Amino acid sequence: MNDRVDESPLTDNSHDFSAAASELRMATFRLARRLRAQRAVDTMSDGQFAVLAALTVHGAHTLGQLADRERVTAPSMNRTVSLLEEAGYITRIPDAADRRRVSIDLTDFGRTIVDETVRRRDAFVEEALAELTPDERDTLARAALIMRKVADR
Repeated sequence: MNDRVDESPLTDNSHDFSAAASELRMATFRLARRLRAQRAVDTMSDGQFAVLAALTVHGAHTLGQLADRERVTAPSMNRTVSLLEEAGYITRIPDAADRRRVSIDLTDFGRTIVDETVRRRDAFVEEALAELTPDERDTLARAALIMRKVADR
């Protein structure tokens, strides 16, 4: 964590943002890669974990709703759901009113995997934050708000 941050294209006052955009993109992807590596199940793909996380945050979904949420095709989502179901992370629940409709939800085991992965990822960030100065932590706290603003546009 000895990278110098005081001479960054992100702080350049020129109106050419290409260098700043590239620097921010590379740093964001590098951190995202490091965070993705912190998972409870090494063999689970990012796409599979994204489905478990979506079910954790948003509750049960139909296959079509999950495919739309994750921006993949229904056949692709069906393969992912089948793999997750075989591993015991999710379950398919028939709709009582419409037998053709099936909801997909987490099992307790799936919820445990999500919780443990989130715990590991948070611990990774907490350890990194502990190595920074108070000013650096304050800068990152402000940057997190700005990054969320950029992501939400």
